[in-house]
Amino acid sequence: MAGARIEHLVTSGTFSLDGGTWDVDNNVWIVGDDSEVVVIDAAHDADAIAEAVGDRRLVAIVCTHAHDDHIDAAPALAERTGAPILLHPADTELWKQKHPDRTPDGDLADGQQLTVAGVELTVLHTPGHCHGAVSLYAPDLGSVFTGDTLFAGGPGATGRSFSDFPTIVESIRGRLLTLPSETVVRTGHGDSTTIGAEAPHLEEWIARGH
Repeated sequence: MAGARIEHLVTSGTFSLDGGTWDVDNNVWIVGDDSEVVVIDAAHDADAIAEAVGDRRLVAIVCTHAHDDHIDAAPALAERTGAPILLHPADTELWKQKHPDRTPDGDLADGQQLTVAGVELTVLHTPGHCHGAVSLYAPDLGSVFTGDTLFAGGPGATGRSFSDFPTIVESIRGRLLTLPSETVVRTGHGDSTTIGAEAPHLEEWIARGH
């Protein structure tokens, strides 16, 4: 675990689904040390992400889900680095909408452990925002990477195809809010938060049908 750390990059582009397109800023997370890293969500700008990785070995490109703003730079980054792209297979249909001619290199599964720089990232299947959404829990770093499942202020959006509000609430209740309250929630967009800051608001979110 010595030297393992979390680095943060914000990239800008668009998100398209169900016939609409929106401008978005995405959080790209780089976890590792001075020799090897993983990238969580290769969004928009393969050049910027490759520059942040530098000469370190890229162990894997991990996709929290397959909305196009989270995966659009993944094939280009994989081609540059030789790193495999990992995605939960329940999001294959979404992936194909963006990259019909390039499949991911490996599957993510609930309970799977990825190791980088001596740190374990545990895959938590947290569907709701879309079918194959996952979060990555790194207890040694006191962090969980939630993609678009949990944000500062509530659940991710569930108003579009492949999403379901009761499912995301159950994912948050059963998989995320059970983590230690001091765990930092590192999100797909916007500011980080903590499990302890979000847990008291679950019933409020349900009442609002967020």
